[in-house]
Amino acid sequence: MSLTTVKIRRVRAALVLLIGLGLAACAAPPPPEPGRVTIAPGITLSLPSPAALGRSVDAVQIVTARHRGDIFVFEGRLSVGPDRLLLVGTDSLGRRAMTVTWSQGQITVERAAWLPDTLRPENILADIVLLYWPEAAVRSGLSGADLTEQAGDRAIGSAILVSWQGDPWNGTAHLRNLVWEYELDVRSVLVGP
Repeated sequence: MSLTTVKIRRVRAALVLLIGLGLAACAAPPPPEPGRVTIAPGITLSLPSPAALGRSVDAVQIVTARHRGDIFVFEGRLSVGPDRLLLVGTDSLGRRAMTVTWSQGQITVERAAWLPDTLRPENILADIVLLYWPEAAVRSGLSGADLTEQAGDRAIGSAILVSWQGDPWNGTAHLRNLVWEYELDVRSVLVGP
């Protein structure tokens, strides 16, 4: 076989691969529309407005996140008003990791260069909504699974479990995503009046 024949076969193989990848991309489901977040495979949540919380809140939080044996602890300052949600997260060394602002349906993010790209602000907001927003607000934005809530527990299908010990804003809230294998323990203390 000549060198030219080998080159032609490699070019053909590359073209077939590119066409195959292009067709696969066309067959993949489109990304969710803005404000809609995938919270587990086949389950999405349309983020309700900050006003749907039904109250203004300013809290300091210690978040312990567990994922496949890894444990991360960070501090957050969460401020929610009728028009805006502001979350500032710092790592255990006090370095600012991320600032997320959610206002008028728009999410803006300032993130530290060392923060992994896999940490998506829209999923952070979705977890906050699942932990703290009223049942009706979560239920109305949920698609692909049923929500059940009783006696301090909330379940999103068989994918996500949420529980609270006492008042979630002056106590502990727990979220477990069984499909994506992560857990959050959030200890909150309200600040101010």
